[in-house]
Amino acid sequence: MKLNTVITVMVLALYSAAGTCFADQPGRLIVTFKKGVKATALPALARAHGLEVIHQLGIIHGLAVQTPLVAKANQDLLADPHVERVEEDAPMSAMGKSSKPSPTPPPIQEIPWGIHKIGADSVWNMTSGNGIKVAVLDTGIQTNHSDLATNYKGGVNIQNSRKGPEDDNGHGTWCAGIIAAVDNTIGVVGVAPRASLYAVKVLDRNGSGYTSDVIAGIEWSVTQGMDVISMSLGSNSDVQALREACALAYDAGLVLVAAAGNDGDGDLATDNVDYPGAYDSVIAVAATDSLDLHPSWSSDGSTVEISAPGAQIRSTYKGSTYATGDGTSAACPHVSGSVALLLGLDPALSPYDVRTRLVNTATDLGEADWDPFFGAGLLNLPAATSGL
Repeated sequence: MKLNTVITVMVLALYSAAGTCFADQPGRLIVTFKKGVKATALPALARAHGLEVIHQLGIIHGLAVQTPLVAKANQDLLADPHVERVEEDAPMSAMGKSSKPSPTPPPIQEIPWGIHKIGADSVWNMTSGNGIKVAVLDTGIQTNHSDLATNYKGGVNIQNSRKGPEDDNGHGTWCAGIIAAVDNTIGVVGVAPRASLYAVKVLDRNGSGYTSDVIAGIEWSVTQGMDVISMSLGSNSDVQALREACALAYDAGLVLVAAAGNDGDGDLATDNVDYPGAYDSVIAVAATDSLDLHPSWSSDGSTVEISAPGAQIRSTYKGSTYATGDGTSAACPHVSGSVALLLGLDPALSPYDVRTRLVNTATDLGEADWDPFFGAGLLNLPAATSGL
């Protein structure tokens, strides 16, 4: 269980990009520079290699760059004495399986089954996550949605700084509603109905982005004082720069939550949890259905930490509508909202404290104790908040 193996970024030196195979075609790279190189000098160093700078990634002392010839750029950069590491800027994608928008006008308010299942509504008399800042790294949020506008507090478009973080896909709005849809008379209610939502747009209208977009979103979350980072996204590529960014955010006191992925195969011999969920500093969330069963598509493996509702989840959607969908994308925000509730009761809880409470109080499912399908079991908020 990875909660007991959270480690410092010093071990990251064990991973090398030198052995990565690149083709000589246009593409994106993440370049990490040696610590002695001034941050202000990095763009000029990249341009000297004929590279276009996409992001300056201060959290890892690096850059995301575009190059017409990836293999040549990789070779040239690794020969540069200023460069520590070169990696692929691997694609990232949203972790939702499907969604079915419903027409307007908004329906009479309902509490979705997942909220009942984890017991969120039974602790609202104690905590509603008031003021806890949750960064939703996703496709953006419909900022004027009637069930989200009250809790929306700001954000950033990582992919295009000239535009705002409005959702042009729907996935981010769906996840945001699970976290913190307002308790009013319409639509749905989120896990933490008074938490503060921040849209960090790292995925495009197709639900796609790059690892460097996520790193930049994590950096923004750290510098802007977020409490929770919710990432219903993933990749099957282990990129050291992302691992390092997650670890540094964790060390800065942020709780990181991510979807385990939708690549489940039911095989105990395989491990198909996506990144960043698979990292030690991140809570990887698998999905359950309304019968507390593990959907066949929910990823399984040694880094699954906990489970939460992820099948037929109704939430807010773009166009001021609502949608029902499946995926560990839905399981993740159930946990992110739950973290907001815990921090609402005790803001002094460390990321380790939060994870320990969630894991130790989860309702055991599947095999006794931890298992690769459910992790510690189903999220149980009444138990997790007990004694706070």
